[in-house]
Amino acid sequence: MSYFLFGVLPYLALTVLVFGSIARYERDPFTWKSSSSQLLRRKQLVWGSILFHVGVLIVFFGHLVGMLTPVEIFHMLGMSYGFKQVLAIVVGGVAGAMAIVGGAMLLHRRLFDPRVRANSSFADTAILVLLCAQLVLGLGTILVSIQHLDGGEMVKFMMWAQGIFTLQAGAWELVADVHWIFKLHILLGLTIFILFPFTRLVHMLSVPVRYVLRPGYQIVRTRKHKVNLGPRP
Repeated sequence: MSYFLFGVLPYLALTVLVFGSIARYERDPFTWKSSSSQLLRRKQLVWGSILFHVGVLIVFFGHLVGMLTPVEIFHMLGMSYGFKQVLAIVVGGVAGAMAIVGGAMLLHRRLFDPRVRANSSFADTAILVLLCAQLVLGLGTILVSIQHLDGGEMVKFMMWAQGIFTLQAGAWELVADVHWIFKLHILLGLTIFILFPFTRLVHMLSVPVRYVLRPGYQIVRTRKHKVNLGPRP
């Protein structure tokens, strides 16, 4: 089971993430959107959205850089495993708390506002619940991480993640005996990867580069409509 969950499932999740996203963009491009509900109710959205998105982006790129950066680079920078562990706990803890507060505000708005709830699909609500659960698990891992600040456990996850991307068959063994909360955190993350192409999360891939590089301003003119009142008496 450990071999399947941490040695096979990551490849299945990444395959669905990549090819599922491509297929959706090619087959249903008009569904590739964030489906914002700002017009229905702006209250709670602004602060909730800012806290959630900023926190999630910091956590995501923190995981991306922290787990996929080769260990040799940290050695070159003179950064010890213990320092990196403490840095990840502090930055990840603050960003995770921000994201949870923002996510709770967005979830409350989506569940308890009648208009927003009526215009929300099951996938919209479910993926937000899963993201909030993943953030809670992430903060829960801090309670375990502070018990071994030498960074030894952190290195296991780094070597596992890098082993997955470099196609090392035995990478799964590195995380087979870690604490259960880390395993659950990984599994929920892989589940979110699998669901990614089928939810509104695809808007994360839509970087507005073309909007920034547009050739000029968009000119909007008013249009006068002539009303035919019929023949004059």
